[in-house]
Amino acid sequence: MSTDPSRWFDAGVNLFSAQFDPDRQAVIKQAQAAGVSELLLISSDLAETQLNLQFCAEHPGSFTTAGVHPHQADHVSTDWLQQLELLLQKPAVVAIGECGLDYNRMFSAKQQQLRVFSAQLSLAKQYTKAVYLHERDAFADQIDLLQAHQINRGIAHCFTGDVTQLRAYLDLGLYIGITGWLCDERRGTDLQQALKFVPLDRLVLETDAPYLLPRNLTDKPKSRRNEPAFLPAIGAKVAAVLQLDIALVARASRANSLKLFGIPADA
Repeated sequence: MSTDPSRWFDAGVNLFSAQFDPDRQAVIKQAQAAGVSELLLISSDLAETQLNLQFCAEHPGSFTTAGVHPHQADHVSTDWLQQLELLLQKPAVVAIGECGLDYNRMFSAKQQQLRVFSAQLSLAKQYTKAVYLHERDAFADQIDLLQAHQINRGIAHCFTGDVTQLRAYLDLGLYIGITGWLCDERRGTDLQQALKFVPLDRLVLETDAPYLLPRNLTDKPKSRRNEPAFLPAIGAKVAAVLQLDIALVARASRANSLKLFGIPADA
Protein backbone atom coordinates (compact mmCIF):
# COMPACT_ATOMS: atom_id res chain seq x y z
CA MET A 1 0.00 0.00 0.00
CA SER A 2 1.19 3.48 -0.78
CA THR A 3 2.55 5.49 2.13
CA ASP A 4 1.89 8.78 0.36
CA PRO A 5 0.69 11.03 3.21
CA SER A 6 -1.45 13.10 0.87
CA ARG A 7 -3.89 10.24 0.21
CA TRP A 8 -7.13 10.31 2.18
CA PHE A 9 -10.27 8.14 2.24
CA ASP A 10 -13.50 10.05 2.95
CA ALA A 11 -15.70 7.39 4.52
CA GLY A 12 -18.91 9.39 4.44
CA VAL A 13 -20.30 11.61 1.67
CA ASN A 14 -23.97 12.40 0.97
CA LEU A 15 -23.14 13.12 -2.65
CA PHE A 16 -26.71 13.26 -3.92
CA SER A 17 -27.80 15.89 -1.46
CA ALA A 18 -29.50 18.70 -3.35
CA GLN A 19 -26.71 20.96 -2.12
CA PHE A 20 -24.38 19.29 -4.64
CA ASP A 21 -26.75 19.48 -7.61
CA PRO A 22 -25.18 22.62 -9.14
CA ASP A 23 -21.57 21.43 -9.18
CA ARG A 24 -21.21 17.75 -8.27
CA GLN A 25 -18.39 17.07 -10.73
CA ALA A 26 -16.46 20.14 -9.59
CA VAL A 27 -16.74 18.93 -5.99
CA ILE A 28 -15.15 15.62 -6.99
CA LYS A 29 -12.30 17.35 -8.79
CA GLN A 30 -11.64 19.55 -5.76
CA ALA A 31 -11.55 16.47 -3.54
CA GLN A 32 -9.01 14.80 -5.80
CA ALA A 33 -6.88 17.93 -5.81
CA ALA A 34 -6.92 17.85 -1.99
CA GLY A 35 -5.58 14.28 -1.99
CA VAL A 36 -8.88 12.50 -1.30
CA SER A 37 -8.39 9.38 -3.40
CA GLU A 38 -11.43 7.35 -2.27
CA LEU A 39 -15.02 8.22 -1.40
CA LEU A 40 -17.70 6.20 0.32
CA LEU A 41 -21.14 7.46 -0.67
CA ILE A 42 -23.88 7.14 1.95
CA SER A 43 -27.33 5.75 1.13
CA SER A 44 -30.39 6.79 3.13
CA ASP A 45 -32.72 4.59 1.07
CA LEU A 46 -32.53 2.19 -1.85
CA ALA A 47 -33.30 4.87 -4.44
CA GLU A 48 -30.23 6.78 -3.30
CA THR A 49 -28.20 3.57 -3.50
CA GLN A 50 -29.09 3.37 -7.19
CA LEU A 51 -27.88 6.93 -7.76
CA ASN A 52 -24.68 6.18 -5.87
CA LEU A 53 -24.08 3.04 -7.91
CA GLN A 54 -24.43 4.95 -11.17
CA PHE A 55 -21.85 7.43 -9.94
CA CYS A 56 -19.47 4.70 -8.76
CA ALA A 57 -19.61 3.02 -12.16
CA GLU A 58 -18.20 6.19 -13.73
CA HIS A 59 -15.73 7.21 -11.00
CA PRO A 60 -12.97 4.79 -9.93
CA GLY A 61 -12.20 5.02 -6.24
CA SER A 62 -15.86 5.53 -5.34
CA PHE A 63 -17.89 3.05 -3.30
CA THR A 64 -21.30 3.06 -1.66
CA THR A 65 -23.38 1.76 1.18
CA ALA A 66 -26.81 0.22 0.53
CA GLY A 67 -29.58 0.34 3.07
CA VAL A 68 -32.33 2.24 4.85
CA HIS A 69 -31.83 5.10 7.32
CA PRO A 70 -34.07 4.98 10.41
CA HIS A 71 -35.80 8.16 9.22
CA GLN A 72 -36.95 6.20 6.15
CA ALA A 73 -38.04 3.04 7.97
CA ASP A 74 -41.75 3.86 7.71
CA HIS A 75 -41.47 4.19 3.94
CA VAL A 76 -39.95 0.87 2.87
CA SER A 77 -41.71 -1.11 0.14
CA THR A 78 -43.08 -4.59 0.68
CA ASP A 79 -40.14 -6.11 -1.19
CA TRP A 80 -37.41 -3.83 0.12
CA LEU A 81 -35.37 -6.66 1.63
CA GLN A 82 -35.27 -8.54 -1.66
CA GLN A 83 -34.20 -5.35 -3.42
CA LEU A 84 -31.47 -4.78 -0.83
CA GLU A 85 -30.18 -8.33 -1.26
CA LEU A 86 -29.75 -7.73 -4.98
CA LEU A 87 -27.91 -4.47 -4.32
CA LEU A 88 -25.54 -6.18 -1.89
CA GLN A 89 -24.24 -8.31 -4.75
CA LYS A 90 -22.90 -5.23 -6.59
CA PRO A 91 -19.11 -4.95 -6.19
CA ALA A 92 -19.28 -1.22 -5.38
CA VAL A 93 -21.55 -1.87 -2.36
CA VAL A 94 -19.17 -2.31 0.57
CA ALA A 95 -21.45 -1.75 3.60
CA ILE A 96 -25.07 -1.95 4.73
CA GLY A 97 -26.63 1.31 5.81
CA GLU A 98 -26.87 4.01 6.79
CA CYS A 99 -28.89 1.99 9.28
CA GLY A 100 -29.65 2.21 12.96
CA LEU A 101 -32.03 3.88 15.37
CA ASP A 102 -33.02 7.53 15.86
CA TYR A 103 -35.34 8.32 18.77
CA ASN A 104 -34.54 12.03 18.66
CA ARG A 105 -36.68 13.16 15.74
CA MET A 106 -38.83 10.01 15.41
CA PHE A 107 -39.50 10.40 11.69
CA SER A 108 -40.39 6.68 11.75
CA ALA A 109 -42.20 4.70 14.43
CA LYS A 110 -39.96 3.05 17.01
CA GLN A 111 -41.09 -0.52 16.36
CA GLN A 112 -40.68 -0.10 12.63
CA GLN A 113 -37.18 1.31 13.13
CA LEU A 114 -36.33 -1.74 15.21
CA ARG A 115 -37.71 -4.13 12.58
CA VAL A 116 -35.91 -2.46 9.67
CA PHE A 117 -32.63 -2.21 11.57
CA SER A 118 -32.78 -5.82 12.75
CA ALA A 119 -33.45 -7.04 9.20
CA GLN A 120 -30.42 -5.17 7.92
CA LEU A 121 -28.21 -6.58 10.64
CA SER A 122 -29.30 -10.08 9.65
CA LEU A 123 -28.30 -9.36 6.04
CA ALA A 124 -24.96 -7.95 7.19
CA LYS A 125 -24.13 -11.25 8.84
CA GLN A 126 -25.43 -13.28 5.90
CA TYR A 127 -23.38 -11.34 3.34
CA THR A 128 -20.42 -10.54 5.64
CA LYS A 129 -20.78 -6.81 5.01
CA ALA A 130 -19.78 -4.01 7.32
CA VAL A 131 -22.65 -2.14 8.95
CA TYR A 132 -22.73 1.64 8.62
CA LEU A 133 -24.38 2.79 11.82
CA HIS A 134 -26.52 5.78 12.74
CA GLU A 135 -27.69 6.33 16.32
CA ARG A 136 -29.32 9.20 18.14
CA ASP A 137 -30.90 8.99 21.60
CA ALA A 138 -31.23 5.22 21.15
CA PHE A 139 -27.91 3.85 22.34
CA ALA A 140 -29.18 1.10 24.67
CA ASP A 141 -31.47 -0.44 22.05
CA GLN A 142 -28.78 -0.06 19.39
CA ILE A 143 -26.14 -1.93 21.39
CA ASP A 144 -28.64 -4.62 22.39
CA LEU A 145 -29.45 -5.35 18.75
CA LEU A 146 -25.81 -5.29 17.67
CA GLN A 147 -24.97 -7.77 20.41
CA ALA A 148 -27.98 -9.96 19.63
CA HIS A 149 -26.90 -10.22 15.98
CA GLN A 150 -23.24 -10.69 16.98
CA ILE A 151 -22.15 -7.77 14.82
CA ASN A 152 -18.37 -7.36 14.87
CA ARG A 153 -17.71 -5.50 11.63
CA GLY A 154 -18.86 -1.96 11.06
CA ILE A 155 -18.50 1.71 11.85
CA ALA A 156 -20.16 4.06 14.29
CA HIS A 157 -20.78 6.74 11.67
CA CYS A 158 -20.38 10.34 12.82
CA PHE A 159 -19.63 9.33 16.40
CA THR A 160 -20.42 12.09 18.92
CA GLY A 161 -20.94 10.02 22.05
CA ASP A 162 -19.10 9.72 25.34
CA VAL A 163 -16.27 7.42 26.39
CA THR A 164 -18.65 4.75 27.73
CA GLN A 165 -20.44 4.53 24.39
CA LEU A 166 -17.13 4.58 22.56
CA ARG A 167 -15.84 1.62 24.53
CA ALA A 168 -19.05 -0.32 23.90
CA TYR A 169 -18.56 0.04 20.12
CA LEU A 170 -14.86 -0.79 20.39
CA ASP A 171 -15.63 -3.90 22.47
CA LEU A 172 -17.78 -5.15 19.59
CA GLY A 173 -14.82 -4.72 17.23
CA LEU A 174 -16.25 -1.70 15.42
CA TYR A 175 -14.48 1.31 13.94
CA ILE A 176 -15.16 4.90 14.95
CA GLY A 177 -16.10 7.54 12.37
CA ILE A 178 -14.81 11.01 13.18
CA THR A 179 -16.25 14.06 11.39
CA GLY A 180 -15.91 17.83 11.54
CA TRP A 181 -17.85 17.73 14.81
CA LEU A 182 -14.40 17.28 16.35
CA CYS A 183 -13.39 20.72 15.05
CA ASP A 184 -16.22 22.59 16.79
CA GLU A 185 -14.82 24.63 19.66
CA ARG A 186 -18.29 24.80 21.24
CA ARG A 187 -19.75 21.31 20.78
CA GLY A 188 -16.68 19.20 20.08
CA THR A 189 -14.90 19.23 23.44
CA ASP A 190 -16.41 15.94 24.68
CA LEU A 191 -15.53 14.24 21.42
CA GLN A 192 -11.98 15.58 21.63
CA GLN A 193 -11.64 13.84 24.99
CA ALA A 194 -13.23 10.61 23.73
CA LEU A 195 -10.93 10.60 20.70
CA LYS A 196 -7.96 9.97 22.99
CA PHE A 197 -9.41 6.52 23.73
CA VAL A 198 -9.76 5.52 20.06
CA PRO A 199 -6.98 3.10 19.01
CA LEU A 200 -5.25 4.34 15.89
CA ASP A 201 -6.17 1.11 14.08
CA ARG A 202 -9.90 1.80 14.64
CA LEU A 203 -9.94 5.42 13.48
CA VAL A 204 -11.87 6.33 10.32
CA LEU A 205 -12.32 9.86 8.98
CA GLU A 206 -15.39 11.13 7.16
CA THR A 207 -16.77 14.53 6.21
CA ASP A 208 -20.51 13.64 6.19
CA ALA A 209 -20.58 16.31 3.46
CA PRO A 210 -22.46 18.55 2.84
CA TYR A 211 -23.05 18.63 6.62
CA LEU A 212 -20.72 19.38 9.55
CA LEU A 213 -18.37 21.90 7.95
CA PRO A 214 -15.09 21.82 9.96
CA ARG A 215 -14.87 25.04 11.95
CA ASN A 216 -11.06 24.99 11.88
CA LEU A 217 -10.95 25.83 8.17
CA THR A 218 -9.00 29.04 7.61
CA ASP A 219 -11.05 29.94 4.55
CA LYS A 220 -14.64 28.85 5.15
CA PRO A 221 -16.99 28.79 2.15
CA LYS A 222 -19.74 31.39 2.25
CA SER A 223 -22.27 28.65 1.53
CA ARG A 224 -21.29 26.82 4.75
CA ARG A 225 -21.39 23.64 2.67
CA ASN A 226 -18.98 20.90 3.63
CA GLU A 227 -17.08 19.01 0.90
CA PRO A 228 -14.81 15.94 0.70
CA ALA A 229 -11.93 18.33 -0.09
CA PHE A 230 -12.09 19.49 3.55
CA LEU A 231 -11.29 16.05 4.98
CA PRO A 232 -7.62 17.01 5.62
CA ALA A 233 -8.86 19.73 8.01
CA ILE A 234 -10.47 17.01 10.12
CA GLY A 235 -7.25 15.03 9.90
CA ALA A 236 -5.30 18.06 11.10
CA LYS A 237 -7.54 18.37 14.16
CA VAL A 238 -7.17 14.66 14.93
CA ALA A 239 -3.40 15.04 14.66
CA ALA A 240 -3.44 18.04 17.00
CA VAL A 241 -5.63 16.35 19.63
CA LEU A 242 -3.63 13.12 19.58
CA GLN A 243 -0.27 14.86 19.11
CA LEU A 244 0.50 12.79 16.02
CA ASP A 245 2.00 13.65 12.66
CA ILE A 246 -0.76 14.36 10.14
CA ALA A 247 0.90 12.01 7.64
CA LEU A 248 0.41 9.17 10.12
CA VAL A 249 -3.26 10.10 10.56
CA ALA A 250 -3.75 10.10 6.79
CA ARG A 251 -2.10 6.71 6.33
CA ALA A 252 -3.81 5.05 9.28
CA SER A 253 -7.31 6.30 8.61
CA ARG A 254 -7.12 5.38 4.92
CA ALA A 255 -5.71 1.91 5.68
CA ASN A 256 -8.46 1.36 8.26
CA SER A 257 -11.18 2.32 5.77
CA LEU A 258 -9.80 -0.01 3.11
CA LYS A 259 -9.63 -2.87 5.61
CA LEU A 260 -13.08 -2.25 7.11
CA PHE A 261 -14.83 -2.13 3.76
CA GLY A 262 -12.80 -4.92 2.17
CA ILE A 263 -11.38 -2.74 -0.60
CA PRO A 264 -8.05 -3.75 -2.18
CA ALA A 265 -5.44 -1.01 -1.89
CA ASP A 266 -5.14 -0.81 -5.66
CA ALA A 267 -8.90 -0.69 -6.32
